[in-house]
Amino acid sequence: MEQKHNNSKKRQATLDMLRATTAHPSAETVYTTLKPDFPELSLGTVYRNLQVLEKDGLVRVVCTVDGQARYDARVEPHVHCFCRRCRRVMDVDSADMEEFFSRLRYESGYEPECFSLTVSGLCRLCRSE
Repeated sequence: MEQKHNNSKKRQATLDMLRATTAHPSAETVYTTLKPDFPELSLGTVYRNLQVLEKDGLVRVVCTVDGQARYDARVEPHVHCFCRRCRRVMDVDSADMEEFFSRLRYESGYEPECFSLTVSGLCRLCRSE
């Protein structure tokens, strides 16, 4: 998606941080991570930058954990798994996603524009405890 907003150093740092992690951080985690490099950074600025990046299609909210939205810079369709014990959000690649969309188009004539699936349960580490 074409970027519609001017890019600031803080917004670019936010996007770079999200692209460099698979942890699906909250805005507060983004703020804590970037604050040492941008001492003047405010939590409000992080929230505004995340809203702009989401509007521009560069990041998306994948779920809300304990009242905090979690963000992902990987915007192509994929599944997320949320562990209800350790609270982690993990990506799950599914080779069948494009097949699913093709079948949806063929069988119903429906053209999907947005896809979000979050599965809740226990991750491998929490199950073994």
